[in-house]
Amino acid sequence: MNPDALRGHMDALLLSVLEGGPLHGYAIIEALQERSGGALNVPTGTVYPALRRLERVGHLTSEWATVAGRRRRTYRLTSGGYAALAGERSSWRQFTDAIGSVLSPRPQESAPQPQE
Repeated sequence: MNPDALRGHMDALLLSVLEGGPLHGYAIIEALQERSGGALNVPTGTVYPALRRLERVGHLTSEWATVAGRRRRTYRLTSGGYAALAGERSSWRQFTDAIGSVLSPRPQESAPQPQE
């Protein structure tokens, strides 16, 4: 998938993955890839700065935990994060409805024929 297509949607993707419970950074990346059927292969250089930004604005909280014998920072949604996710989902539906309306063919209209 074109990385530019993700621009503006990373927050929603991260919040959605964390809705199921706390995860460490690499597990978040794996969840994005799994839930997208392999279409999303997001680099760590994109995910970690976004996680820190979401934490700064209060949508996430993090703590150190031992996972599989390794010390890792795990992230979880805050109440503000759940509210932000609801807003992101609403915005996404509006966006996809609008784009779908434009891209869907209109059966009652015939396509203009090219002039020669």
